[in-house]
Amino acid sequence: MDWSRIKTIFILTFLVLDVYLVYQFINTRDAAQYEIPKETTLEEKLKNDDISYVEVPEAKNKEQYLSVRAKVFTAEDMEKFKGQSISLGDGTSIEAKLDKRLQLTGNFEPADLSAFLKANIFAGDQYKFWSKNDEAGTITYYQEYEKKTFYYNSNAKLTFFLNEDQEVTSYRQTYLEIVDELSEAEELLPPLRAVDTLYKKGLLKPKSKITDFELGYSTLVSLTASHVVTPTWRIEVNGKENMFVHAFEGRVIPLTDGENNTTE
Repeated sequence: MDWSRIKTIFILTFLVLDVYLVYQFINTRDAAQYEIPKETTLEEKLKNDDISYVEVPEAKNKEQYLSVRAKVFTAEDMEKFKGQSISLGDGTSIEAKLDKRLQLTGNFEPADLSAFLKANIFAGDQYKFWSKNDEAGTITYYQEYEKKTFYYNSNAKLTFFLNEDQEVTSYRQTYLEIVDELSEAEELLPPLRAVDTLYKKGLLKPKSKITDFELGYSTLVSLTASHVVTPTWRIEVNGKENMFVHAFEGRVIPLTDGENNTTE
């Protein structure tokens, strides 16, 4: 037996094995060093924080900025509306007192005022219920355009005033006229991208629920004679808190009109 030859074979075998193991080690180390962690999806983040949401609505892929202006009411506009004493103030608002108070039920529903809106309010079918504030004794509506609400816009607002017996005694109304659709139609931010914006800003608390998505308009620029409004996502949380995100730029819009944001 040639022990010298066998010894040489063993040495070469172990040398090859050592080279292979070193190669494997280097590859494993490099893979671990340069591996890019998989980014957690929004759905996973929301699930981890126990944040749920209702079905996401379908929306048009593109929308436009609008140029709008406050309507100047005339006596002719109000001729057909009877049973109310009307003052036009500066012309851009209607101040009306009802000749006969309108009794509401104990558990108010927006449908309770539907017939009155259509018969007694200028363009009443273009207003959507927003809130009822029992402390202030008001019921607030905002005007819509193509089923999109002008959020917290004082020039597109209808406010009913109630007495202690839950009777409507008067109202104040403003109305926006559409001047033009500005620029080319732009891509809308998907609703869940708006949710992602709120999440990253820390505005969505754990265990909360997104109860509604709605596309409307908020004021972008106020000029002397007109205003520019932009498509805006309204995200309702826990059935009472409203948050707003610019539907083109994806930034949070801090909207308020000084009233309780609760939509009861």
